[in-house]
Amino acid sequence: MDGTFATNLVHFVRYLRARGLGLGPGTAAVLGQAIDVVGLDSKTDLYLALRSIIVVRPSQQPAFDEAFDLFFGGVVTGVEIPEDFTEHRSDQREAKRAVTPVFARNVPDPDDEAADEEISEVRGASALERLSHRDFGTLDANEQEQVRRLIDRMVWKPAAVTSRRWGPPRKGVRPDLRRTLRNVSGATGDLMPLEWTDPRMRRRPLVVIADISGSMERYSELFLHFIHAAQGKLGRVESFVFATRLSRITREMRLRRPEQALAKVALAVSDWSGGTRIGEALETFNRVWARRVTHGGAICLIISDGWDTGDPELLSTEMARLARSVHRIVWLNPLAGRSGYKPATRGMQAALPYIDDLLAAGTLVDLHTVVRLLESIPARRGGRVAAHV
Repeated sequence: MDGTFATNLVHFVRYLRARGLGLGPGTAAVLGQAIDVVGLDSKTDLYLALRSIIVVRPSQQPAFDEAFDLFFGGVVTGVEIPEDFTEHRSDQREAKRAVTPVFARNVPDPDDEAADEEISEVRGASALERLSHRDFGTLDANEQEQVRRLIDRMVWKPAAVTSRRWGPPRKGVRPDLRRTLRNVSGATGDLMPLEWTDPRMRRRPLVVIADISGSMERYSELFLHFIHAAQGKLGRVESFVFATRLSRITREMRLRRPEQALAKVALAVSDWSGGTRIGEALETFNRVWARRVTHGGAICLIISDGWDTGDPELLSTEMARLARSVHRIVWLNPLAGRSGYKPATRGMQAALPYIDDLLAAGTLVDLHTVVRLLESIPARRGGRVAAHV
């Protein structure tokens, strides 16, 4: 495959990506390998080979046909996969090497300024890549739905810690006297083989306390969707929301479908988009819930922009009490990723001394950073990191 054809093939993939198809960076190389196999003698074979790689659902077929017509000069319709489709002779491959296809004349010229607007989407990053860097507060309804699907696809691999319980060995670090004595009554009792045991590994519990006050209204729904995704992939997750008072929503968030879970939460919580009293909410959590949900070295995830109408001294006192109950406090602020941001609000100033990690959380990329942090939190508590913004 010569350089001109390879370059055109890359533009073919970028054109499809700009039309909304989720093609990865290695798609052009895979298409080139397929062309090496089927050759260029038959446009039908070429069409079927490229379509089998790119089109994964019926809704993508029109975009593929448009691109194929644009780059290869004509759509092949009404075709079926021939019985000997996978059988190709070596002479076909040799013929391919001698022929370079001529793309249709209406392919946009990358140097044509008149076509610049049309091909700008092709040259840049894919739509999903751009969406990953968009602030949640600026998304329309369709973009929010795309972000929800991307959140559902997140891969969570939380860091494991050593449990106090012991179990069957991987290597065996100490004798297991209970199982050893149990085997005395068996067929090998006279030999009394020594059994071994290892400490079990477990995941840390996660406690999420999310702000749903008026200043967080543009972000609350996507954050709740993020919590629901964590609920399904991390196991033991306790969820709370607050504005003027604290509400536990763990039971509602355990519903399998996120839209049902959020609908239940909307019915269960009565102070949506109200004022913000972070200190009073944490006081309720520490007094009523901390002993029940923070055992086992839990990680506490607080989601708030820090705008507080309550008493800063109360917030400082309750943050100190919370820090003594959990393994680590991670504060997610949707405003922290903005240029020139400083935690200058009185709520953030009161809470900052007790925060281990202050992270931005206004975009999908920020949420990926949060997931990576949860995957890398060490078993033992180290020094606090005031900010990662």
